[in-house]
Amino acid sequence: MEDRWKDAAPRPLPARNLWSGVLFGVGAIAFVDEAVFHQLLHWHHFYDLSTTDIGLVSDGLFHALSWFATIAGLFLLADLRRRRALHWPRWIGGVLLGAGVFQLYDGVVQHKLLGIHQIRYVDDLLVYDVVWMAVAVAMIVAGVVIAVRTRHSAPAPAPEVAAG
Repeated sequence: MEDRWKDAAPRPLPARNLWSGVLFGVGAIAFVDEAVFHQLLHWHHFYDLSTTDIGLVSDGLFHALSWFATIAGLFLLADLRRRRALHWPRWIGGVLLGAGVFQLYDGVVQHKLLGIHQIRYVDDLLVYDVVWMAVAVAMIVAGVVIAVRTRHSAPAPAPEVAAG
């Protein structure tokens, strides 16, 4: 089957680069949250308002959804590479943006508004909440700065491979 993009010049796909990164960032930070805070440290489950068994099931569903986002982001990344439209700086900005937005959503909505779990069950949560939110905001700011700076730039052309 002929690859119709093989000889095509690289073309910018800024929205697709950004969304691929956002999906990957959401999946990656959700994976880190689930692996580190749920499994390794045992600080909380995705849903802590019921039994431990329900908490473990909720962790499994959360883990499956995080991998869905990760794989979707990687499929878009592979398509961008195939089309020679991958723009790494824009993609990385998307990763930071996705990870930061997810972490901020988790901290504000799930931890505080819904109260379905806390970062850690200790008497003084303030330091945990401040660090969680500060890291989220830092990722969002970095992601937005990179996304804005790369919104009109095109991917670098792929190097030519000599036939031999």
